[in-house]
Amino acid sequence: MTRTRCVVAAIAVAACLVTSSRTAHAQDPDGGSGRGRALPAYRPNVPAVHGIVAAGHPLAAMAGLQMMLKGGNAFDAAIAVGTTLNMMEPQMNSIGGNGFMTMYPKKEGKVVTLAMAGAAPLSLKASELTPESLDWGVKAGLPPGNIGGYLVQFQKYGTMSLKEVLAPAIDYAEHGYPMDRTLAVAITGAQKRLSEFPTTAAVFLPGGKAPKEGDTFKNPALAATLKKLVEAEQMALKKGQSREAAIQAAYDRFYKGDIAEEFDAFFKKNGGLITKADMAAVKPEWAEPLHVTYRGYDVYSDPSSSRGGFELEMALNLVEPYDLAKMGNQSAEALRLEMEAIKISKADIYHYVADTRTTTVPTQQLLSKEFALERGKLMEAGRAIPYPSWGELPATTTAKLETPKGPAFNDDYEIERDTTSFSIIDPFGNAVAGTPTIGGGFGNGVVVGNTGLLLNNGMRLGSTSPYPDNVNYVKPGQRPLLNNAPVIVMKNGKVAIVYGTPGGETIGQTEFEMLVNLIDFKLPVQQAVENPRFAVDAKPNFYKPGAAISITIENRIPAATMDALKKMGYVLNPGGAFTAAVGGMQAVVVDQETGTMTAGADPRRTGYAVGW
Repeated sequence: MTRTRCVVAAIAVAACLVTSSRTAHAQDPDGGSGRGRALPAYRPNVPAVHGIVAAGHPLAAMAGLQMMLKGGNAFDAAIAVGTTLNMMEPQMNSIGGNGFMTMYPKKEGKVVTLAMAGAAPLSLKASELTPESLDWGVKAGLPPGNIGGYLVQFQKYGTMSLKEVLAPAIDYAEHGYPMDRTLAVAITGAQKRLSEFPTTAAVFLPGGKAPKEGDTFKNPALAATLKKLVEAEQMALKKGQSREAAIQAAYDRFYKGDIAEEFDAFFKKNGGLITKADMAAVKPEWAEPLHVTYRGYDVYSDPSSSRGGFELEMALNLVEPYDLAKMGNQSAEALRLEMEAIKISKADIYHYVADTRTTTVPTQQLLSKEFALERGKLMEAGRAIPYPSWGELPATTTAKLETPKGPAFNDDYEIERDTTSFSIIDPFGNAVAGTPTIGGGFGNGVVVGNTGLLLNNGMRLGSTSPYPDNVNYVKPGQRPLLNNAPVIVMKNGKVAIVYGTPGGETIGQTEFEMLVNLIDFKLPVQQAVENPRFAVDAKPNFYKPGAAISITIENRIPAATMDALKKMGYVLNPGGAFTAAVGGMQAVVVDQETGTMTAGADPRRTGYAVGW
């Protein structure tokens, strides 16, 4: 066994031991006066001096660390982590899915964002669609965005070759790895649906059976697709072309070459919508991040077409006038303010935010402290308020494209909580936070031909509005909204926090709770990750003022706090001690004096952090 594989195995064993000890008891193992004392967190902070990676799976985290140990930077690590996660959490993300990255390139000295999102197919006709066809099957998929984004950021900021950074993902896809329980359970739960499409069953149901935990999971077709990208790069380099041109050759092969042609042929044969023109139209977009200040910190996240960054930053603005630290962690009054801030911000976001290429979004007004003060008057009631209507703004959204005529869909739909995330800081001062997704579990459910790729079912209700007069109603060429919102927080011009989470609808609110834990309550990073969380839910949905609000809440919240919240009028749905319904955080915190780092990864899912 090679040294690298030994390290990977050791990390996996450590993860199992942590889980086992959590199941048995959570007590201080040291002797003396500490024996029997409750631990503040089930896992330790992961320390690092040089570089660190926290990701949705330990093998993916290790893939990123391998790149940095070889001299690569955070951007080299990001593409290694992102492509490897396609193998580790295929029910949550895919290089054929969509996502966002928030980055701090040290040489530029400012935070930038990258949208890795494909748009709805140009041939889409809303009048012919149903909620079922938007959610699952050949008409539900969006053109791939993630692989384009990984290649574009790697081309601009990376230092290594595609041959090097794609090696871990190719290895695991070709030779396999022991499947974890989370993926095995997900496949078993979706077995009937996955068996509908032969190309999908070939990957996830080998021999017609759902795999078990510990079985070797492979995806040779994915390995072949990644090898085509490496082949394009290496051929260009042999011709004397530059590194940038060689990576562009790989990009073009995917979006304009034989891989795009395979997409086109597959969807034509099977009655789908994606064409070669849709593939060629995918353009990862660099953008200025959303930005607010919060108690002396600068908070950056992705703009539309994601709503999660808006939710995080608008909620921070709403609670900033209050002394949450004085109220106390897990106090009823602090939680009330957080819950109300989430409800109010969602009411505005679901009315105003859509794809900026088709809609004028009043970003500056939504993020202004003045708007927060006006909307914050709703929080003064001291109790749970009904889900409000949106706040009126002087300049409202105006559609740039004609709204197509289509039916009003059933507006009571299930909220998906899938996706994954990774957070990276390298020895050179660069930082990357990434949140790739495939939409709902296993995305559109259709592996495209011989590519090994599932696509994001991003047109499903929730990411699009069921109401034809809403700015986010499904349109051809429009990017549906994601909730992905990787975050970088700066303090006095230095990177302070890099973090993100999966969780679908809960992403923005989970990130909001996390930052309050770190900044207001000053919890160590792993304790902040594990701190009991809640999720605000709405029926029929968050597009509709007056929707019935309930709160999914972990049962580690003190009973007295639960009772007080109920008296304030909150409908609570207590979950277990840890529930994946409230996300799976990956976070890195930088000590502002020493520059050393500590990372936390979420025991609610398969997250893990590694560093050196």
